[in-house]
Amino acid sequence: MATTKKSLLFVINNLNCGGAEKALVSLLQTIDYSKYAVDLFVFKHEGVFFENLPKEVCVLEEQKIVPYLYSSTTSAVLKALKSFNFRAIWLRLQLFLLSKKHQSGVAVEQYFWKYYAKGLSTLDKEYDVAIGFQEKNPIYFCVDKVKANIKIGWIHTDLVQLGLDFQHEQYYFDQLNHLVTVSEGLTDRLQQQQPQFQSKIITIENIISSKVLTDLSQEPTATTFDSNYFNIIYVGRIAKEKGLFMGLEALKILVEQGYAVRWYLIGEGNQKEQLLLDAARYGIASHLFFLGLKSNPYPYISKASAFLLPSFFEGKSISLEEAKLLHKPIVIADFSSAKDQIEHGVTGLIAAMNPTSIAEKLAQFITDERLRNEVSINLKNTTFGTENEVTKFYQLL
Repeated sequence: MATTKKSLLFVINNLNCGGAEKALVSLLQTIDYSKYAVDLFVFKHEGVFFENLPKEVCVLEEQKIVPYLYSSTTSAVLKALKSFNFRAIWLRLQLFLLSKKHQSGVAVEQYFWKYYAKGLSTLDKEYDVAIGFQEKNPIYFCVDKVKANIKIGWIHTDLVQLGLDFQHEQYYFDQLNHLVTVSEGLTDRLQQQQPQFQSKIITIENIISSKVLTDLSQEPTATTFDSNYFNIIYVGRIAKEKGLFMGLEALKILVEQGYAVRWYLIGEGNQKEQLLLDAARYGIASHLFFLGLKSNPYPYISKASAFLLPSFFEGKSISLEEAKLLHKPIVIADFSSAKDQIEHGVTGLIAAMNPTSIAEKLAQFITDERLRNEVSINLKNTTFGTENEVTKFYQLL
């Protein structure tokens, strides 16, 4: 007799090249589809990771209001007027007013939800389990717009560092059966910040397959690194919170000190043009390269001399974990969860949160081959895949 599959719904903002998006695809590639039927709700149907979704995943239609909220105010209003969509005009007005009132995009997203929710339909299907696989909107959607026996919120970043209004979040956290974070450090900090939800908060690390990663890293690359240079790689969003301007100033320091060094960035984001302008102003434009989005960044990480992550804050960076699995010399800034991922001097170097320190740590690797080799060997001996984390996920279901 056939066993009825449990129905799961995952909710995420998009499938662009970010850590949460990559973590979701890795989880979806690991799930046992003989036991689970999986639907995926993506607010905005965009991103390079759509091509990596398993064929068993059913992607739900994008809701009609969404395109009006992901374009400029002027074009959205003009489009709404042509289709007589007055709700879209009203929503854009609310979004515009909130963006003028609040400097923080996090605050805008939190406070806009009560308006956004009015333009979104409740899903007809009832699920066994619904998972908001990102903080804020995906969790709000699971609570307000989905019928499910179990509801789970998945946290990928340090919510305190993010500047979240916890008073606003408490209603949503209260409606969830479980709150998952991606590292023990994040779990500890969230439990301290929200002790009333302590029993709900658990850790499930991002799922990364060492074998899959190694196999993918053997593929050819469109860009060839010049072996005459020390080639640094970054993978992630080109966003302000990633500390890339600190990294750029560190690059400037190294070039001025006479090091043959180049920095390659994989990803997209709204800070790219400013970084290019600043690189030209510093006279180091020929040392900075943007490679765009890559669904397979692993050959680039594998062939680079070192991996740099100068973020102001992280949850548990999946790109950093991937660099560790590929045994790369690593420099990271001292964000709140840095020591959860790197043992300074053993599996990488942790720099103070300033360009001078980042440049100093990179220079250590540039000038000391023995240190580079030691770090690579230590990573090889201590860093392993996390495929077994899926069993923790099953236990929640």
